[in-house]
Amino acid sequence: MRAMHVLLIEDDLDLGQALQQAMKAEGISSEWLRRAVDAPQMPDEASVACVLLDLTLPDGTGFELLKRWRREGASVPIIIITARSALPDRLRGLDDGADDFLVKPFATAELVSRIRAVVRRYALQASNVWTWGDLEIEPRRHVVRLDGLPVELSQREFRLLLELWREGGAVVPKQALAQRLNPLLEAVDFSSLEVHVFNLRRKIGAHRIRTVRGVGYRLAP
Repeated sequence: MRAMHVLLIEDDLDLGQALQQAMKAEGISSEWLRRAVDAPQMPDEASVACVLLDLTLPDGTGFELLKRWRREGASVPIIIITARSALPDRLRGLDDGADDFLVKPFATAELVSRIRAVVRRYALQASNVWTWGDLEIEPRRHVVRLDGLPVELSQREFRLLLELWREGGAVVPKQALAQRLNPLLEAVDFSSLEVHVFNLRRKIGAHRIRTVRGVGYRLAP
């Protein structure tokens, strides 16, 4: 993956500086803008790997930028960062084309993790078919095949497989998986998560999903 460069649009001086320092420490370069009027007409997708977009700007809203970019065909990943935690705001952001939604205050380590996740996701989705050994997935069609034969998965099972797949064999913590299975509401409880993992193992093979005790799960190579 190319070195990451992020476009940050955030009017808070202290937060903007802190985010730039945190990303720099993780090897992520960034350009920081504080007003909507300074934002590009379209993000330069050849150089910008991800956009971090605040919703409340001194001369407009992040919603307006988000809608304009998506309307004009921008496909760069966009993460909304905002103090607005209400469900209608989250729904509006996702409906308008945001890829993720992070409510302030948040740990900078979580932000860096979210950036890497959406960038990986976009890189993977450049291909219509993902392969993992004899397992295939077509994320846009919600199709899974094992040894060329279709596998019937529930929506939750498909989402679980997708989230494990996106991490490329890295361990995904239980709490993260529980939240990703229900991103707009409260995380699913761990007992429900374990049921979904059990059912998915039964359908694709137990050896393909490894448990890392006390941490979470990962796809086996």
